[in-house]
Amino acid sequence: MPEYPDITLYLEHLRPRIVGQRLEKLRLASPFFLRSVDPPIGEAEGQRVRELRRIGKRIVIGLDDELFLILHLMIAGRLRWRPLGTKITGKVGLAAFDFSSGTLLITEASSKKRAALHLVRGEAALRGHDPGGLEVLEVSVSSFRDRLVRESHTLKRALTDPRLFSGIGNAYSDEILHRARLSPVKLTRQLDEAEITRLFDAVQSTLLDWTERLRREAGPRFPEKVTAFREGMAVHGRYRMPCPDCGAPVQRISYAQNETNYCARCQTGGKLLADRSLSRLLKADWPRTLEEMEELRGK
Repeated sequence: MPEYPDITLYLEHLRPRIVGQRLEKLRLASPFFLRSVDPPIGEAEGQRVRELRRIGKRIVIGLDDELFLILHLMIAGRLRWRPLGTKITGKVGLAAFDFSSGTLLITEASSKKRAALHLVRGEAALRGHDPGGLEVLEVSVSSFRDRLVRESHTLKRALTDPRLFSGIGNAYSDEILHRARLSPVKLTRQLDEAEITRLFDAVQSTLLDWTERLRREAGPRFPEKVTAFREGMAVHGRYRMPCPDCGAPVQRISYAQNETNYCARCQTGGKLLADRSLSRLLKADWPRTLEEMEELRGK
């Protein structure tokens, strides 16, 4: 799922291309992509783009007449900038926004179509799509602490909860926790002040560093390679690969359709976190440390 660095880059490349331009035509290829009916989507056509915003992981295109297009790319949704009038092709195409400057294509490379488009009128209606997460680059450590410990959750869950923190998902939460040297399953209310400050610093530095890195990689080109698995990540998507800091193999916890990647040596004092499915299968034979895991793999 595109997170803060990816969405920021999309907005930076879209602004010079579409702000001030008129939305000439909005073409929909998937009937499931549009999730609102009032106002009717046709009212967006012919309107001029006044602004672009980010709400959490959503892209907001502000139009004339207090209209807002709200685009949530979910896991597999992506944006493509193409010459004006480019056709929507293949099973991945969802929609096309035609401007005089070019066409913005929305694609989703998944059989489960989860990306969503809404059209609303007015700031009040727009606020209804804001989950309420804290903008972590705009707050103090004390505000961050208050939001973090408001409820008792694991750090992984807290960081990725859009009602708590804005713009952080599965990928960058792994990177944040590795940089902070904290276990993904440690509870928020178990952190001491030093750990909270370390986590706050890791959140800000990770998001800022990766945003700048993506800017350098994209250069003047519209970002096409938006992915949750990037070269240079410390732990996310690097299961069994060496941790760049200590060399220990990166571990993972699998659950539902997601996974958490972490370094046991750097983050959990060498203790392996129980993978629910595997630990149930192995029961008493589930290894507790890196050393035990390596011994099993060596047999």
